[in-house]
Amino acid sequence: MLRAAMLSLMILAAPALAQDRSRFGPGPVLKDVGPIAAVDSDVPIPKGTVFKIAFDVSAKNTPGSLSRQIETAARALNMHVANGVPQKDVHIVLIFHGPAVLDLLNASAYAARNEGKANASADAVGKLIGQGVEFIVCGQSAASLGVNKADLLPGVKLALSAITAHALYQQRGYTLNPF
Repeated sequence: MLRAAMLSLMILAAPALAQDRSRFGPGPVLKDVGPIAAVDSDVPIPKGTVFKIAFDVSAKNTPGSLSRQIETAARALNMHVANGVPQKDVHIVLIFHGPAVLDLLNASAYAARNEGKANASADAVGKLIGQGVEFIVCGQSAASLGVNKADLLPGVKLALSAITAHALYQQRGYTLNPF
């Protein structure tokens, strides 16, 4: 009975939780990845601000769809440039570990592990790397998953570990993004 009541509440609440994507449009750097919305912000970005943002990515994406974390990184780049921060002052690194490493596999390695599906994040990864965004894979996770360097998308880098990568980027002044 309690389960039925909870399920009914979840079904009724679903429309309220849906996001209104109509307010989002293409960003200035990546037109087809990381849509952004205009915001009348009460927290101005001071002139001369330099962003150094590290994203920690541990959850594997649903096969055949764009990774939410990769899209969020693209949005971070687009929205800051759209709001006056020079692109050269927006530095982003995504550090993948655990099952998330599998989202950075090249076409053949990805298809072999995902029932022949294409890696829907591959195009976005390539575009982001082309704009200076870094993608780092935890070598310890890769080893435990049987992933070799040759299995990774072009431009993705392999680190000793995610622990190592995070420590190095923190020493370089990167902040850890909680999303």
